[in-house]
Amino acid sequence: MMDASKIEIITSMTKFADLKRALSKVGVSGMTVTQVIGCGVEKGTHEYEIKENVEMELLPKQHIMLVVENDVLESVLEVIKEELYTGHIGDGKIFITPVSNIIRIRTGEDGIDALK
Repeated sequence: MMDASKIEIITSMTKFADLKRALSKVGVSGMTVTQVIGCGVEKGTHEYEIKENVEMELLPKQHIMLVVENDVLESVLEVIKEELYTGHIGDGKIFITPVSNIIRIRTGEDGIDALK
Protein backbone atom coordinates (compact mmCIF):
# COMPACT_ATOMS: atom_id res chain seq x y z
CA MET A 1 0.00 0.00 0.00
CA MET A 2 1.12 3.52 -0.74
CA ASP A 3 2.01 5.83 2.12
CA ALA A 4 -0.54 8.61 1.45
CA SER A 5 -4.04 9.62 2.52
CA LYS A 6 -6.80 11.67 0.94
CA ILE A 7 -8.32 14.28 3.22
CA GLU A 8 -11.78 15.59 2.35
CA ILE A 9 -13.23 18.50 4.31
CA ILE A 10 -16.80 19.76 4.23
CA THR A 11 -17.04 23.12 5.98
CA SER A 12 -18.58 26.57 5.81
CA MET A 13 -17.11 29.06 3.39
CA THR A 14 -16.09 31.67 5.95
CA LYS A 15 -12.68 30.36 7.06
CA PHE A 16 -11.23 29.14 3.77
CA ALA A 17 -8.63 31.92 3.31
CA ASP A 18 -7.15 31.26 6.76
CA LEU A 19 -7.14 27.50 6.15
CA LYS A 20 -5.45 27.86 2.77
CA ARG A 21 -2.74 30.10 4.24
CA ALA A 22 -2.11 27.72 7.17
CA LEU A 23 -1.94 24.63 4.92
CA SER A 24 0.53 26.38 2.65
CA LYS A 25 2.76 27.13 5.67
CA VAL A 26 2.93 23.42 6.59
CA GLY A 27 3.90 22.41 3.06
CA VAL A 28 0.62 21.39 1.42
CA SER A 29 1.22 22.22 -2.23
CA GLY A 30 -2.12 21.39 -3.83
CA MET A 31 -5.80 21.05 -3.16
CA THR A 32 -9.11 20.96 -4.99
CA VAL A 33 -11.94 23.16 -3.73
CA THR A 34 -15.56 22.94 -4.82
CA GLN A 35 -18.45 25.10 -3.71
CA VAL A 36 -21.39 22.88 -2.77
CA ILE A 37 -24.64 23.11 -0.85
CA GLY A 38 -25.70 20.72 1.87
CA CYS A 39 -26.50 20.15 5.51
CA GLY A 40 -25.74 17.66 8.22
CA VAL A 41 -27.89 16.03 10.89
CA GLU A 42 -28.98 19.48 12.09
CA LYS A 43 -30.85 19.88 8.74
CA GLY A 44 -29.48 23.39 8.27
CA THR A 45 -30.80 24.61 11.62
CA HIS A 46 -28.99 27.65 13.00
CA GLU A 47 -27.97 27.47 16.66
CA TYR A 48 -29.96 30.54 17.58
CA GLU A 49 -33.21 28.97 16.38
CA ILE A 50 -35.31 27.48 19.13
CA LYS A 51 -37.60 25.30 17.06
CA GLU A 52 -36.35 22.29 15.14
CA ASN A 53 -36.33 22.56 11.35
CA VAL A 54 -38.83 20.12 9.87
CA GLU A 55 -37.59 20.72 6.34
CA MET A 56 -33.92 20.57 5.31
CA GLU A 57 -32.27 23.87 4.52
CA LEU A 58 -29.28 23.43 2.20
CA LEU A 59 -26.50 25.81 3.15
CA PRO A 60 -23.45 26.92 1.11
CA LYS A 61 -20.38 24.84 1.97
CA GLN A 62 -16.94 24.10 0.60
CA HIS A 63 -15.65 20.64 -0.25
CA ILE A 64 -11.86 20.67 0.02
CA MET A 65 -9.79 17.68 -1.09
CA LEU A 66 -6.07 17.16 -0.67
CA VAL A 67 -3.68 14.22 -0.65
CA VAL A 68 -0.74 14.13 1.77
CA GLU A 69 1.97 11.69 2.70
CA ASN A 70 1.13 9.78 5.88
CA ASP A 71 4.20 11.06 7.72
CA VAL A 72 2.67 14.57 7.75
CA LEU A 73 -0.99 13.50 8.02
CA GLU A 74 -1.39 14.18 11.76
CA SER A 75 0.23 17.62 11.61
CA VAL A 76 -1.94 18.60 8.62
CA LEU A 77 -5.07 17.40 10.45
CA GLU A 78 -4.13 19.45 13.51
CA VAL A 79 -3.78 22.57 11.35
CA ILE A 80 -7.16 21.92 9.72
CA LYS A 81 -8.92 21.40 13.05
CA GLU A 82 -7.27 24.48 14.58
CA GLU A 83 -8.17 26.74 11.65
CA LEU A 84 -11.78 25.57 11.25
CA TYR A 85 -12.83 25.23 14.90
CA THR A 86 -15.33 27.79 16.17
CA GLY A 87 -17.28 25.56 18.55
CA HIS A 88 -20.51 26.23 16.66
CA ILE A 89 -22.70 24.17 14.36
CA GLY A 90 -21.26 24.18 10.84
CA ASP A 91 -17.56 23.82 11.66
CA GLY A 92 -17.65 20.82 9.36
CA LYS A 93 -16.35 17.29 9.01
CA ILE A 94 -13.03 15.76 7.94
CA PHE A 95 -12.89 12.42 6.12
CA ILE A 96 -9.61 10.50 5.75
CA THR A 97 -9.21 7.74 3.16
CA PRO A 98 -6.10 5.65 2.41
CA VAL A 99 -4.78 6.12 -1.12
CA SER A 100 -3.71 2.96 -2.95
CA ASN A 101 -1.95 4.74 -5.83
CA ILE A 102 -1.52 8.10 -7.57
CA ILE A 103 -0.74 8.46 -11.27
CA ARG A 104 0.37 11.73 -12.86
CA ILE A 105 -1.09 11.53 -16.34
CA ARG A 106 1.36 13.95 -17.99
CA THR A 107 4.55 12.07 -16.97
CA GLY A 108 3.30 8.60 -16.13
CA GLU A 109 4.84 8.84 -12.65
CA ASP A 110 3.03 6.89 -9.98
CA GLY A 111 3.09 6.47 -6.23
CA ILE A 112 4.63 9.15 -4.03
CA ASP A 113 6.61 10.52 -7.00
CA ALA A 114 3.32 11.61 -8.61
CA LEU A 115 2.40 13.50 -5.45
CA LYS A 116 5.52 15.68 -5.41
